Amino acid sequence: MTVSLPPASLPPAVPFFPSALFEADRATLIGLVREVGLDPEQRFILGRRTAAFEDLLREDLGAADVVACSSGTSALSLVLRALHVGPGDEVIVPAFGCAPLAASVVGTGATPVFADIRPDTMTMDPDHAERLVTARTKAVLPAHMFSVMADMPSFVELARRHGLRLVEDSAVAQGGVLRGVPAGLWGEAGVYSFVQVKTCGMPGEGGVVVTRDAELGEKVRMLRNHGQVAGRRFVHHAIGLNSRFDEIQAAFQTHRYRGFPERLARRAEIAAYYTERFTPLADRGVVPPPPDRDGRCFYVYTVLASDRDSLGAHLAESGVATHVYYPRPLPAHRAFAPYAPPGARWPRAEQAARRHLALPVHHLLSDAQVEHVADLVSTFVTEHS
Repeated sequence: MTVSLPPASLPPAVPFFPSALFEADRATLIGLVREVGLDPEQRFILGRRTAAFEDLLREDLGAADVVACSSGTSALSLVLRALHVGPGDEVIVPAFGCAPLAASVVGTGATPVFADIRPDTMTMDPDHAERLVTARTKAVLPAHMFSVMADMPSFVELARRHGLRLVEDSAVAQGGVLRGVPAGLWGEAGVYSFVQVKTCGMPGEGGVVVTRDAELGEKVRMLRNHGQVAGRRFVHHAIGLNSRFDEIQAAFQTHRYRGFPERLARRAEIAAYYTERFTPLADRGVVPPPPDRDGRCFYVYTVLASDRDSLGAHLAESGVATHVYYPRPLPAHRAFAPYAPPGARWPRAEQAARRHLALPVHHLLSDAQVEHVADLVSTFVTEHS
């Protein structure tokens, strides 16, 4: 039998996210499946392991409460419900980002109002958001985007001036810190997502609500389990959700959390290298995120490219995987078109949708792979300038 080998000249593939993300912890995970499965308690959700994981995060963040939920999306929905956002209310959300930003608002019966973004950070523009405030506005919901936290100090002031609730979509930003304040603790509540691609991801769905308000945390805790208070089953105080956390995942996240700072530091190191290499390319068609290190979260590293599709194809030809997250602004989707005023435009969101391209930044990349990606981007710019 003849085995065909790839030509030696071809560079190694650079995956956007590696298949071996949890390989180093495989034995631990298998052991936890057995441990939880054979535990005499037979408690597979919201048990002592979930409580221990919540305690770990609460102490590390200095939060009043951390409530583990089934996903970052459900965590966002629970916060809005706990703040009594509902029919007749408006919530200002970014026009560029993930569907749950608007869908979670719609799910409460409230109306999402779309604000444009800043062209450099791709996060919601607080000045445009303020122009959208009406008598019906109940809350403002900024989101951190890719590797950059939103301008939370400005949103704090906006909410204060207008008496609004401030919810922070920090799903992608666990580990990010802005002006000494961790992502998730700027508003009344924030959320993290643990889906595998996030900075502290796991092999499955999950998320948490983080808050400085203990009373709000208790409301979320009750709503995540069909409106029941812990220890009193079948007594329902409100219409809640099934947003319960898995005991195996809680134990696994607790195990992996000690390595989170190191993994995050590696992402930051890669991002800093990319920014150093790409900053000279900004006036030639490839614009990196702003170089400021404050308020960075390194979920993914995203550039704005004037010829995004050609750059992506150039990288793919050399085995480098890239990703386009949001190819159109939220109001341009059929699902959210009913909430877009006739004739309204969000020009900076539209531009970001056409130009953004995410590059590999996960902690398992080697120095050689990172340099290979940067070299390919630089070569593309040189050849197309």
